[in-house]
Amino acid sequence: MKLNFIVRSAIILALAGPVFQPFQGVSRLLAQDSTKSAAQPEQKNAWSIGIYTGPSPFELSSPAGIQNPVLTADMVSDLKVNIVAHPFMAVTDSMYYLFFTAKNDLEGEVSGIGMAESRDGLHWRYRQMVIKEPFVLAYPFVFKWQDDYYLLPEAHKEPFLRLYKATHFPDKWSMVKDLLSGDHFISATPVRYHDMWWMYICRLGNETLRLFFASDLLGPWSEHPSSPVVPKDLDTARPAGRPLGIDGKLYRLGQDCDPTYGNQVHAFQITEISPSAYKEKMIEAPLAKASGRGWNAEAMHHIDVHQIGENKWIAAVDALGEIPVKSH
Repeated sequence: MKLNFIVRSAIILALAGPVFQPFQGVSRLLAQDSTKSAAQPEQKNAWSIGIYTGPSPFELSSPAGIQNPVLTADMVSDLKVNIVAHPFMAVTDSMYYLFFTAKNDLEGEVSGIGMAESRDGLHWRYRQMVIKEPFVLAYPFVFKWQDDYYLLPEAHKEPFLRLYKATHFPDKWSMVKDLLSGDHFISATPVRYHDMWWMYICRLGNETLRLFFASDLLGPWSEHPSSPVVPKDLDTARPAGRPLGIDGKLYRLGQDCDPTYGNQVHAFQITEISPSAYKEKMIEAPLAKASGRGWNAEAMHHIDVHQIGENKWIAAVDALGEIPVKSH
């Protein structure tokens, strides 16, 4: 009897081994997966700002040695926002300054123009909001003219286009005047070319591009006889950043909003421009395009390109995609 009990016990233990071992293996796998998940940062879908570099505006990519995006809404410390976008740079001898849309579209469209700075154009530190109004602001086109800095932000809900001038660059600005009024002016994009001022402006809906011109920055501004120069085209109409002057040729940048909003940026060479005529043609290869994954997975709709050396260009870009959630 005793022997039979011992034999039966041995048989039960032998059978039990293979039964329990798989559960032990599953436990180890679950523990490993839990550790892996805990190590991965939480992600959120948001607009952010990155830096591209390259030998020309038509050959830009994310540079080695930095992790895009370089600026996120979490870095804005003096206004609660969930969007940073439309970056425009001012490049000086010693510093790079970045002006951008800072916006919270979840709480009554709180917004303003934010500013960050960098010594090398690659590593950025947020400084402060530089313009805050009781209305929504975006697309802060910053430029230098006759030794002064100007900023022309979009106020798409208001019936005016307002110009600001730096009283103490880069952080203090005052209103100069309304350049245009009586309509809604989206992504106003001025450029000085052939001793004239030209300005592209989109209408609400992102499919109509107007063109204005003036002999003086402060106006008066007149609408071009060929305007709208893009009458109805979601693929090309809305401005996407600073126009480019390369080897005497002028290029405007336009965002492609079809089939999805701001999915890529194209350049358009201006082949004829005068107070009486206008023609352009598209450069087929996009300057920036949504990648389908990561920080720029869903959209890239703005680019601001600057030449900083021979065959050396740097660009501030924005994108919609997955970015890490920073803990506070």
